[in-house]
Amino acid sequence: MKYVKQLMIILIFSFIGDILNHIIPLPIPVSIYGMVFLFIALLTRIIKLDQVETTAEFLLSIMLIFFVPASVGIIDTFFAYKSSMLPIIIIVIISTIIVMITTGLVSQFIIKLRNKKERGAK
Repeated sequence: MKYVKQLMIILIFSFIGDILNHIIPLPIPVSIYGMVFLFIALLTRIIKLDQVETTAEFLLSIMLIFFVPASVGIIDTFFAYKSSMLPIIIIVIISTIIVMITTGLVSQFIIKLRNKKERGAK
């Protein structure tokens, strides 16, 4: 029953994101709307982490399964994109590097903030 409750909380936030996407039609995926509101609810402690943690960890552990249909679609249409494959590969490599650098810098910034906060609390 615990897992059903946790999944329902996640799905409710996803549903709220879907509704808000229809109200505020920004070019943002529906899932991002929902996850931002779930993140805000976690930050403001409206939802406690232990109320969604187990199911969220499970969903993260099986996340690769959700990429299988997209991968099959890419393989299926390979010959249609064969002529533009080099620019696509270059864009993927450059964007991956940018994401990795940005993630590293943000992580370092958060770690520094956390360390300053811990030193200030002592």
